[in-house]
Amino acid sequence: MSKTFIHVSVAWPYANGDLHVGHLAGALLPADIFARYHRLKGNHVLMVSGSDSHGTPIMVEASKRGLSAEALFELYHNRFLRTLAKAGIAFDLYTHTHTENHERIAQDIFNTLLERGYLVKRPQTLLYSELEQRFLPDRFVEGQCYVCGYKDARGDQCDSCGTLIDATKLINPRSKANPNDILVLKDTEHYFLDLPQFKQAIEAYFDQHEGQWRPQVMNFSRNFLKELHARPITRDIDWGVPVPLEGWNDKRMYVWFEAVMGYLTASIEWAHNVGQPDAWQQWWYNPDAQIYNFLGKDNIPFHTVIWQAELMGIAGLYHDGKTPLNLPHDVPANEFMNIEGEKFSKSRNWAVWLPDILERYQPDAVRYYVARTMPETHDSDFSWEGFFTCVNNELLAAWGNLVNRVAGFAYKRYHGCVPTYDALTAEDEAILEKVRGGFETVGSLLEAVKLKDALHTAMNLVRDVNAYLDSRAPWKTIKTDEADAARSVYTTLAAIVDLNTLLAPFLPFSAQAVHEMLGFEGRVFGELKIETYQETSRSHSALVYDPSGAVGAWEPRALPAGQRLNEPKPLYVKLEPDVIDAERARLGAEREEHEIVF
Repeated sequence: MSKTFIHVSVAWPYANGDLHVGHLAGALLPADIFARYHRLKGNHVLMVSGSDSHGTPIMVEASKRGLSAEALFELYHNRFLRTLAKAGIAFDLYTHTHTENHERIAQDIFNTLLERGYLVKRPQTLLYSELEQRFLPDRFVEGQCYVCGYKDARGDQCDSCGTLIDATKLINPRSKANPNDILVLKDTEHYFLDLPQFKQAIEAYFDQHEGQWRPQVMNFSRNFLKELHARPITRDIDWGVPVPLEGWNDKRMYVWFEAVMGYLTASIEWAHNVGQPDAWQQWWYNPDAQIYNFLGKDNIPFHTVIWQAELMGIAGLYHDGKTPLNLPHDVPANEFMNIEGEKFSKSRNWAVWLPDILERYQPDAVRYYVARTMPETHDSDFSWEGFFTCVNNELLAAWGNLVNRVAGFAYKRYHGCVPTYDALTAEDEAILEKVRGGFETVGSLLEAVKLKDALHTAMNLVRDVNAYLDSRAPWKTIKTDEADAARSVYTTLAAIVDLNTLLAPFLPFSAQAVHEMLGFEGRVFGELKIETYQETSRSHSALVYDPSGAVGAWEPRALPAGQRLNEPKPLYVKLEPDVIDAERARLGAEREEHEIVF
């Protein structure tokens, strides 16, 4: 069977604060599960993303902290690397947008679009601070939303109704840094991406994917397309990718325009890092390759309209000048994950921060609960009671208990080895065949990015094997029929081998533990490493996936009778009931308790 080139593009989080479970649920975990599945399938996977190093959210936070934007983003980028590694998010490359590579390619894209007539220079009237004597970027401005009336809308987007805001239309606009500042309208000049030129082509692109994309993604995208207009791609700030034009030294590229380019620039950086400079073209110019964009719903139009327009406009870049670049095959955007029934709020410290939760709980316990409650089609809720119940009653009671009671029984009663047996019964063969069927059923759901359904299906198979084990009860039959006990123990262990593969994309740390417990060598997946790369004048750290030594495959695996087992250890830690109240109390803690000490 031929192998498919699968590109997994993951939304770039702003490096202005720690990662939280919203990032995990919205883009990081879905992408990782999907990528790990395709790696087990043997497909050529390239999963990339990085820290969004530019943009006004970083400038705003840096200003609050008394830091430079560069110092702030570097601090959080390095924290991201450690957090992602701890959560097992297996990027082939997690870089950032403040690299020479990204800057060079972003400027090449700008120049290409300009030469081809897709960029137009226009006067623009923007909000200007009389106090600071500068134009205020949108994230430095707040005001009342002119669509829904929300009083604290940001200058770029309303968090209440989701409208992409024109800051000059805000009712009673004010400076976030100084509410008493006098804001006036003043003329400047900027370049705009002429999106209407691409409208017909994007409509045809949507038609090709109608019925394939999630309905909310397609509906959101088509509605955005109805009122398509040219959007400014430069701004009056000093932090970001420089505009490659003479006389424009005091302006930078708009972050929404250059950050999405990171999927391409990171692919090119990865190819350079592995010593195959043209390898990235296998995903971007190969018509049989498939690109998937994983993101949260607030980023949908940037990934279904704007990025597509940019890709259409730079056809043939670094290739032959003509061949179109691949557009995303699917954009499986997730909805939002709320916290204990309330919307996530960074300003109110209403969040579950990943560095914190991973410090106290096993990463696979966190991954399981988030995958179990993933907001694929509607908003979901992270509750500590739900976390407690899912970990104890499902992950531990169903899967962890199955593995440990059978492996422990075999290790003790069969001298540390997989038992030998005579012919299996029809009942034994039936449960093994049912589990093996999961490679098709669970696999097809993962292919369709129906990750919650895939996990649910796999866990139902775990419950089926538990029911089989309870009915055979080898701890009883070993006293009267040793041959039957050996058959049922072997059958259950063989089923666990395949169940472990089915669950591996969701639970990679547990998968490795079970793999070793059952006496197999090597690693199910490769390893994550933090590497440092030197460019001409800058060095930067990145998270990379090293596939060497990976032996996992998406197919049934034989378990040799007599294979030596390793001494079993519990897979999961049981949570105590006081976890619920203790963690809820943490949510009310002051923001300062979470701040990093510089």
